[in-house]
Amino acid sequence: MASKLLASNFRQTLTRIATSCQLRPLSTAAATAEAPPPEPYQDPNGISMKGVKILGRPLYLDMQATSPVDPRVLDAMLPFYMSRYGNPHSRTHMYGWESDQAVETARSQVASLVGASPKEIVFTSGATESNNISVKGVMHFYKEKKRHVITTQTEHKCVLDSCRHLQQEGFEITYLPVGSDGLVDLEKLRSAIRPDTGLVSIMAVNNEIGVIQPMEEIGRICKEFNVPFHTDAAQALGKIPIDVGKWNVSLMSLSGHKIYGPKGVGALYMRRRPRIRVEPQMNGGGQERGIRSGTVPTPLVVGMGAACELAKREMEYDEKRITALQERLLNGIKAKLDGVVINGSIERRYAGNLNLSFAYVEGESLLMGLKEVAVSSGSACTSASLEPSYVLRALGVDEDMAHTSIRFGIGRFTTEAEIDRAVELTVQQVEKLREMSPLYEMVKEGINIKDIQWSQH
Repeated sequence: MASKLLASNFRQTLTRIATSCQLRPLSTAAATAEAPPPEPYQDPNGISMKGVKILGRPLYLDMQATSPVDPRVLDAMLPFYMSRYGNPHSRTHMYGWESDQAVETARSQVASLVGASPKEIVFTSGATESNNISVKGVMHFYKEKKRHVITTQTEHKCVLDSCRHLQQEGFEITYLPVGSDGLVDLEKLRSAIRPDTGLVSIMAVNNEIGVIQPMEEIGRICKEFNVPFHTDAAQALGKIPIDVGKWNVSLMSLSGHKIYGPKGVGALYMRRRPRIRVEPQMNGGGQERGIRSGTVPTPLVVGMGAACELAKREMEYDEKRITALQERLLNGIKAKLDGVVINGSIERRYAGNLNLSFAYVEGESLLMGLKEVAVSSGSACTSASLEPSYVLRALGVDEDMAHTSIRFGIGRFTTEAEIDRAVELTVQQVEKLREMSPLYEMVKEGINIKDIQWSQH
C-alpha cells in the first residue's frame, strides 16, 4: 500500500514539473512539442510561394532539369541510410565490407548499361565534376605535347567554362558551330583536328533541345586521328542505347538524377585499353583509383546503380511510351496554334525533350503564365538569366524566337492527363498573350513585320 502511494505521489510530482518548466528552445523535446510551420502548399485557397499563387502543385514537365527518384531506387537506398551505414573504405569489419560490396555491385550496374567494364567506372558527385575531370584533367596530364581542344558552341555550361579556364592557362580552344538542326558538321570537325589536339568533347544528347549527335561517326574520326573523345552523356544515359565500344569514347560523363536516381552522384567512364590518363582535380585519400578522392557515398551510389539497372530493363518500354506522349503534346498544341516552331532536328532527337518556340509571344510572360506547369526556357544552370539561350542562338534562331522557347520534358511517370492539361494551359496562355500583341494583329492582316522600318523616338 505504501509503495502504491509513493508511486502515485511521484507521478504527480513529475506531471507538475513537466507542466511548469519551459522547454529549451533548441531541445529535441521543444522541436517535437512545437507545431511545425504550415507547408507553403497547405494554403486552403491554393499554393503561395515566392509571391506566386496557384490552385495546386504544378504538373512536372521539366525532366531535363531533374527527374523524380523512382520508388524502387529509394527502396534500394534506404537500408544503406538506416542499418548498413558503414564506410565502404573500412576494411576491418562487416559494415565496411557490405558497403564496399554494394558499391561494386552499383559499379557493375552502371558499366552494364553503357557496355563498359566495371573497372572503367569512377564514381563522382555528378556530371559537372566528371566533365571538369575530363576536360581539365586530360589537358593538364598531356600539357607538354597537347595544347588544343575541340568542342561545340552548344555544350553544357560546365564544359564551356572548363574550356575557358584552359584558355586562361594558354590552351587553344576551337568552338565548332552547329547547323540549324543543332548537329555538328563532321567535315568541319575533321578539318579542325591538329597534331596538338588533345581532346574532342561533344555531348551526346543536348540538354536544351534534345538533339542526338552522330556519336559513332564522331568516334571514328577521333580514332582515325588518334585523339581522345569525351562526351557528356548525362541526358543520354538510360534514354538511348549507349555502347562505349561503338562510340569509341575515351571518357564519358554520367549523372544519377537524370535517370530517376538521387542527386549528388554521377560517374565517369575512363577507357582502359587504350588507356586514357587524367590529372585528378581533387586530392585526398586516393579513393576511386586516385581519380576522385573522398568517401564514396554508398546510398547515393547504390541508388544510381539501381536506376541504371531499371533503365536497362525498361528503356525500350519507356521510349515507346514517351514518344507517344510527345506526339500527343506536339499534335495537341499544333492543332490549336499557328507559329509554333520545333527547335533542333526533328529526326535525330530524344523524344522526351520537346523545345518549342511560339511566335509573337514574350517568353518570360509565357513562363509566368504557365504557373500550373513546371517547365523551363532552357538549361536549369542558366535559366536565371534573361538573355536568350546561347544554344538556340548557335542554331541561328532569331532573338525574338529564342526568347519565346519553352522546353517540355516528358518522363517515365508523366501521364496522358498531364499532357492534355499542359496542352490546354499552353494554348490558353499563348492565345491570351497574342490577343495583347499588336505584332500578331499585323501578321493576321497580312503585314510582313520584317519589312517594317522601325524608327526611334
